[in-house]
Amino acid sequence: MNKDLYDYELIPDVDMPAEFVARENARSAAAAEETDASIPRRRFLKLTGIAGGGLALAFAIGRSQRVHGAHHGGGHAPFAPNSFIQIKPDGSIVLAAKNPEVGQGVKTFLPMILAEELEAPWESVMIEQSDIDRDRFGIQSAGGSQSTPRNWNLLREAGAVARTMLVTAAAQSWGVDASKCKADQGFVVNESTGAKLSYGELATAAAKLPVPDAKSVTLKERSEFKLLGKFVAGVDNRDLVTGQPLFGIDQNLPGMRYAVYVKCPSFGGAVKRANLEELKGLPGVVDAFILKGNSVDGQLMPGVAILARSTYEAFQAEKALQVSWDKGPASSESWIDFKEQARELTSKPGPVTESQGDMDAAISGADKTVDAFYTYPFLSHSNLEPQNCTAWYRDGKMQLWAPSQTPQAIAGMLANLLDIEQDDVEITQLRIGGGFGRRLINDFVCEAAAIAKRVDYPVKLMWNREADMAHDFYRVGGFHNLKGTLDSKGKLTGFQDRTIVFTQPSNPKRPVRGGNVRAANVQCPEIPNVRIETHQIPLQVPCGWWRAPGSCALGWVFQSFIHEMAVAADRDHLEFLLEQFGEPRWMKEGDARAFNTERAINVTKLAAEKGDWGKRMKKGQGRGLSFYFSHLGYFAEVAEVTVDDSNRVTVDRVVVAADVGMLLNPAGGENQVEGSVVDGLSTLAGQEISFEEGAVRQSNFDDYPLLRMPSTPKIEMHWMTTDHSPTGLGEPAFPPLAAAVTNAIHDATGKRIRTMPISKEGFQVV
Repeated sequence: MNKDLYDYELIPDVDMPAEFVARENARSAAAAEETDASIPRRRFLKLTGIAGGGLALAFAIGRSQRVHGAHHGGGHAPFAPNSFIQIKPDGSIVLAAKNPEVGQGVKTFLPMILAEELEAPWESVMIEQSDIDRDRFGIQSAGGSQSTPRNWNLLREAGAVARTMLVTAAAQSWGVDASKCKADQGFVVNESTGAKLSYGELATAAAKLPVPDAKSVTLKERSEFKLLGKFVAGVDNRDLVTGQPLFGIDQNLPGMRYAVYVKCPSFGGAVKRANLEELKGLPGVVDAFILKGNSVDGQLMPGVAILARSTYEAFQAEKALQVSWDKGPASSESWIDFKEQARELTSKPGPVTESQGDMDAAISGADKTVDAFYTYPFLSHSNLEPQNCTAWYRDGKMQLWAPSQTPQAIAGMLANLLDIEQDDVEITQLRIGGGFGRRLINDFVCEAAAIAKRVDYPVKLMWNREADMAHDFYRVGGFHNLKGTLDSKGKLTGFQDRTIVFTQPSNPKRPVRGGNVRAANVQCPEIPNVRIETHQIPLQVPCGWWRAPGSCALGWVFQSFIHEMAVAADRDHLEFLLEQFGEPRWMKEGDARAFNTERAINVTKLAAEKGDWGKRMKKGQGRGLSFYFSHLGYFAEVAEVTVDDSNRVTVDRVVVAADVGMLLNPAGGENQVEGSVVDGLSTLAGQEISFEEGAVRQSNFDDYPLLRMPSTPKIEMHWMTTDHSPTGLGEPAFPPLAAAVTNAIHDATGKRIRTMPISKEGFQVV
């Protein structure tokens, strides 16, 4: 396949808000510094003057006055709790966790990288969630499975710089060359005499040394790792099981009031009038008012704010709210209409967006052709913790306690929305009760801040489940009219996708978030003839990034169809799939983010081996295989199912093979993979968001069902360790699951499923 079709854009920033990425890139360029994993131009800062002495290190990407003052403040700079590494004379070591914790384990494994290079024993360190400070921490976000690749080299160097300074301080105290000393689990050892000094004893002396260039320090070899790769429990685990207030929903401030914000059921509608005076007379209600909003996508839609003395009273007042709405253009949209349009449009040729070879010749010369129409619905994120934010506007400053995946995007957004200075916005990071891409968009933060600016007390905005489902930024639905061609030897010679691309109302040439389709998504570079045709439909329904954006749906469509082609060719699916990868190679030489067929081949073979591929199964049982590369991770999965005569499906076993370079923490990694499998199965089984007149029909988990624990299959994980840099795990295990299961159902029953959820085709997961 033409390598131009494998110029991947699935990483890293495509899965972040475009406006945030653009601003951060501009700021980085203006500062002549860098915010990704490229380290050579980065400057490390030494923060001296911790109360009582000691050493604190941070790195600066820009040169804000705050950081400049810390660097040049002599011996009187205040204690800086947002430094990456702090070592005090009493020997205590504090490591900063820089990124939002969304359940993916980042608050544990990023500090593990620091501790590894620092040679600090894990049991001796304390972890603190850092402030939001771009100039000292770079991009602080949780999205696109980028926490690991973006911070891997960065944090290793930060730890190694501190270790080098401690070794140098010890060598000077002994009067020996630093090469004769080594760091070892919180001590520096004189290899000639066996003498050793603790980090606490060396901290103050190390703080007086010049900071070495990060490029000059020696990083540990993987064979020398003592912590990374070990099973380390999450640093918040005890607090979680004892109910400590870690989440946004737990926040409580003196004099706080509780707010709900009610928006038009039809997306984009505005308030004409509301019974505000009646609401103000209800028990516990302290205020009610209308906000016009700015109607900017992802910011503040028009609505009615209700404030009360308790969440319960606010929710009760919402039930009494009567609003006359001026419905927007979304009120003309329905899922049923879109399905009819898609069927009609994709039955005809559309504009060709990508092409390779001669697809027309492949069709006319084919020994066999296969046509199939696949469709999947819109989906809600359905975080366990609904959207919430606590805001307090006082003395011209906005304080926020925000469970956001992109906290650094908030200040600029509020500066434009509320006419306040960015420097007057202070954000406290909180543990997040589920993100999956929903909290990349900060609409709920804008709502809380806009309400708080109108009153003189702190406000906690709370969404209930119905609001959360009615005003999400949904995973976009899709339609794919596929055609594949086979030659007389059963080789796949052509692949065509006539598809629908929903476009943004503000820019009809731009797909909605997560809604693009590219030939690279097929991930079969040996197909000689490929054509992607796209029909565009403008969409008012708000869409957002949803776990493994794009890949979450396209992995099912394309891996199902590859299996369909293998069946049509009367060939073994494993053999047929491996043939599509071709020879081991990078599809874009020199780009570690591009598709690597060798890694795809190896992980697929591993899944097949561990998943007993080719082993006979009983009647009513089936085995299915699927592979997908997304967010830099290579995953192949084998599912085993049992299907009874009533099409009741039991997913008995899922075998997962993964290549993410190196598994940094099995505790977090296994959680992520198990979560992806269960989430993928639940999504496949019965979840769907539909809408009529621009309003969502589903309202809670009674009509948007989550699978229960008895439906959880046996999940086996097999990890490949390769020389590649480690990558994230929040998303890449998700895309292969659905196709593995539906391919297994076909193996068991001979019935092909082309509609998601599979309940639409009469199958029930039990």
